Amino acid sequence: MIAVILAGGKGTRLGLDDLPKPMVSVAGKPLLEHQLLLLKRYGINQVIMLTGYLSEKIEGYFGNGSQWDMQVSYCREDIPLGTSGALKQLEPSLKERFLVLYGDVVMDFDIKRFQDFDRQAPSLGSLIVHPNDHPYDSDLVEREGDLITRFISKPHPEGLLYENLVNAAVYILSPKIFKYIKSDISSDFGKDIFPLVLDHGERLRAYNTPEYIKDLGTPDRLHKVEKDYSSGKVANWNRGNKRPAIFLDRDGVINREVDNLRRVEDFEILPGVSDAIRRINQSEYLAVVVTNQPGIAKGFLSIEKLKEVHKLLETSLGQEKAFLNQIYFCPHHPEKGFEGEVAELKISCDCRKPEIGMILKAKAEYNIDLSKSFFIGDTTTDIRTAKNAGLTSVLVETGYAGKDKRYDVTPDFVAPGLGHAVNWILSNNKNSK
Repeated sequence: MIAVILAGGKGTRLGLDDLPKPMVSVAGKPLLEHQLLLLKRYGINQVIMLTGYLSEKIEGYFGNGSQWDMQVSYCREDIPLGTSGALKQLEPSLKERFLVLYGDVVMDFDIKRFQDFDRQAPSLGSLIVHPNDHPYDSDLVEREGDLITRFISKPHPEGLLYENLVNAAVYILSPKIFKYIKSDISSDFGKDIFPLVLDHGERLRAYNTPEYIKDLGTPDRLHKVEKDYSSGKVANWNRGNKRPAIFLDRDGVINREVDNLRRVEDFEILPGVSDAIRRINQSEYLAVVVTNQPGIAKGFLSIEKLKEVHKLLETSLGQEKAFLNQIYFCPHHPEKGFEGEVAELKISCDCRKPEIGMILKAKAEYNIDLSKSFFIGDTTTDIRTAKNAGLTSVLVETGYAGKDKRYDVTPDFVAPGLGHAVNWILSNNKNSK
């Protein structure tokens, strides 16, 4: 597979007067060199760099790539044509699916896993997406399953509720993409080409990953990236490495307990929750919700309405610079006899807590180390789930506060609320039991 790196940025906000943005030094190397080394690690040795501003600086440093045992060539952009407009020049050279990276993005991700995902189903392209801590000023993606249905460019419509999924600017594309890109006309993938592709009935797939992929467009972000490199966070977040998680029940832990929540307007996030989840995001832990939602099987709440509730949750957290890596829910309920119940969901299953199906799914999808992970819940069902999965359990005294008494279990720790629970985990455990 050939990799194309869009390397024409100026870096004005970084104060780079004599360097193109992709040549900014990060942990002692130009950012572009980090990208080349990542590609080489996964067996991608042929790279085309689309250069523009001060292109001679890039070409002079990397040459033909032989110093890295790679083949590097260049296509110089004399007039800026946007992210996709610039790529049009390479149409004669790209006859098979190719990888696109943006040269101003710091990244360390498992390229093989991304390639495997791309091969699973036919599409015009696969895009890496992820939640971030500033979705309110990011270009967002909507999806059904792994199929992208809509791109929402910033600024967003007023009052929009959204799933916090951001276009991470890493793509695998079919050469068929070129028929949607006009020559010598400035265009952008996210704002112009990808929406056009969807309008023509083409399939674009979303690959959601928690790996380290961050734009360093400002001095503050550059400083943070440097810190993350030195701490090992950039490399450690690669999906090839196991990561610990903090699993969270939803009702009574994140939001006020409402018996059989039926309306979006009854959903209320508890005080201090956004701050607690933000601190999880800043740690090595993934923040993963696993919640039983039997109201769906009982006919009290549709899956579409549940999605609206979760969009409200993610939008509210995003406004406070916090995010969830994933929300898993079980829609089943084994007991029959509810008016309007959904018959096919009235079953016993392996995902309804205290069964651990949702946790095992998260483990497989995110390569989670359960031995170093935690579960925070408000019921004895949650504590039983934690013990079934081999997780350290924390009971919070919000919601049911363990008074459901369904199981005779003792939590490993009791905290007044989510904030105290997260404090205990981060202060005393250092990612290990």
